[in-house]
Amino acid sequence: MENEDDDPIIQEIDLFLAKSLAEKLYLFQYPVRPASMTYDGVPHLSARIKPKQQKVEMDMAINAMSPNYCRSKGEQIALNVDGTSNDETSTYSSKLMDKQTFSSIQAASNSNRYAAAFYRKGEIHLTPLYGILQLRPSFTYLDKADTKFKEREAANDAGDSSQDEGEDDVKQVTVRFSRPETEQAKQRRAQTYEFLQKKQAEESWVHLHYCGVKDGRSEHERQYLLCQNPGMTENTELIKSPSEYLQMLMPPSVEEETEKPVAPSNVLSMAQLRTLPLADQIKILMKNVKVIPFANLMGLMAAGTESITVLRCIQQVALLVQGNWVVKSDVLYPKESSSPHSGVPAEVLCRGRDYVMWKFTQDRWVVRKEVAAVTKLCQEDVKEFLDHMANPRINKGWEFMLPYDEDFMKKHPDVVQRQTMLWKGIQAKLEKVFNLSKEGMMPKKTDASSAPYTVISGDQVVNMARVKAKENQARLEKDMQRKREQTKQTSQVAVVADVHIKEEPMSDEESMDTSTYDNLNNGLVNGVHMAENSHESLNGPVSKGDKDSIAKELNEFVASTFKKQYVLTLSELKRLFNLHLASLPPGHTLFSGISDKMLQETVLFSGCKQIMVPFPPQSNAAPDEQKVFALWTCGDEYDKERQALLELFSKGHRLRRNMIQTRLSQEFGEDLTKQQLDKVLKDCCVCYGGMWYLKGTVQS
Repeated sequence: MENEDDDPIIQEIDLFLAKSLAEKLYLFQYPVRPASMTYDGVPHLSARIKPKQQKVEMDMAINAMSPNYCRSKGEQIALNVDGTSNDETSTYSSKLMDKQTFSSIQAASNSNRYAAAFYRKGEIHLTPLYGILQLRPSFTYLDKADTKFKEREAANDAGDSSQDEGEDDVKQVTVRFSRPETEQAKQRRAQTYEFLQKKQAEESWVHLHYCGVKDGRSEHERQYLLCQNPGMTENTELIKSPSEYLQMLMPPSVEEETEKPVAPSNVLSMAQLRTLPLADQIKILMKNVKVIPFANLMGLMAAGTESITVLRCIQQVALLVQGNWVVKSDVLYPKESSSPHSGVPAEVLCRGRDYVMWKFTQDRWVVRKEVAAVTKLCQEDVKEFLDHMANPRINKGWEFMLPYDEDFMKKHPDVVQRQTMLWKGIQAKLEKVFNLSKEGMMPKKTDASSAPYTVISGDQVVNMARVKAKENQARLEKDMQRKREQTKQTSQVAVVADVHIKEEPMSDEESMDTSTYDNLNNGLVNGVHMAENSHESLNGPVSKGDKDSIAKELNEFVASTFKKQYVLTLSELKRLFNLHLASLPPGHTLFSGISDKMLQETVLFSGCKQIMVPFPPQSNAAPDEQKVFALWTCGDEYDKERQALLELFSKGHRLRRNMIQTRLSQEFGEDLTKQQLDKVLKDCCVCYGGMWYLKGTVQS
């Protein structure tokens, strides 16, 4: 009460809401000018608007007679923009820059909160604003002048070249065929900046007639700012209870949340990220960072997250390179995607990026030209691969962006072993896809040239040479002393006891070929001891119960693999088995040791048959690639056709489709349909160069 007495109400003013211009009233904000240069006296030559975009342009006259106006500069600008021509398309018809264009931008995203107030005879009339536009000088005439200059330069160059050259040169043209655009691609393209700019440019301008402040039409329109019916029918919005009025002033928080700007679809805050499952968190993080040490990844996880759980999830979306985790290629390039640079499908991109990642497992440095020569991809795609995981160095190539994480390698040897086996499987696949020799896949020896460059003074070079000379002299003296002692010993008679070497017979069980996987440090390859006749696991002899468990696990793997593939070579089966082992936890029974003979016996025991494919004498296929196994009975309706097709390949290693169709038609008659033939060919064969081969038997 005391406060009300100190601040008494002096006057009550009636408030009215005018709606006549509710969806037509705009507020224009002009650039600030001195009080002596108001816009009232400046002629507005023309105005135009794009209603959907709420974009306005105004052409305002420039007083060329003003002492502040530089006439020579105005003439030069007009000449640069329009040239010497004088037609309807000219921006400055008077050969002088005598006008300036103002272009608008939206000053407020939500103009419904603002209104224009008109005070008259003790009443305030409010009209909601439809838009608030801020006018700024437009310099599009400079772009037009630049375009004219480039056109003149191009015309001059064309004239010179036509005089110098008698006939046109033949130029190589690269033709690219665009793939059909999917709905998702159309949606992504509709959100791009170029598409939105093109869409905005398509809207036509609506020309307006400008009326000055003292114009009669302006006086007439200004009357619409007053409420036309001051009765109660038009102002029901202003009659609110105190609670409703308070709610209008302070709307609920739900409405505020809807008005918050929406972040891009590929951006998540850490708070939003931690609401997702752990596997999704790691996948999103890896897609964004591409390469990360494990310690940094753990720092981004929520408090209390176990490292074992993170390790299990990271191996699903990333591979280990020099102790750091690099996101997998199929995570960045899903199956239905393609290269934005060359249009190459995702499968080819994944192979090329896997090759780059594998190169970094062998060396710190990679040369982009070498990668492009092997992968046959364009320079833009290769550069994108390298940008994900390396930094360029002048005259040296690309260096892996993170240092070697030796701490992680020491703390998690089981993860390192599993990742090494995965990389061996990827290496075998890359050798076959890119037709690389094993010598070319070996890591290069570190060269002195790969060391970082340092600047050494002349005195330092002399001192280093002196130290090196002293070391060489000491080494030579030791060598001479050792040779003298050896000559003394040879003069004496040496008595050598008989030594008998026990020659044990070779085991019937041939060990699995591990030539591709001979770099493991723990002496194990695919869970098999390097000794050929060794039947013992790391924990001692294998018991009968363990043998039964191993046989059962191996039988399940073979059965499930052949149900998916139907036809496999021994080499491909071993590669899939290595990948299967890499996914198993340490200490699994299959790590006890699986030989080639045991694997082949399990294949034959699972209902498969070996197809004796007659490879040509000049074939470069390895022995394991010439052993072809096929699932003989699948239990479906295509068993007979599939068996007949497999028997055909026991007579020739490649066949034409018409010959296959003729042979099968002779056996099954008219019952063989095109769908059945396509089905069995897809299950068992691949087409290469117009010929059909069994899977895995194509030789480049």
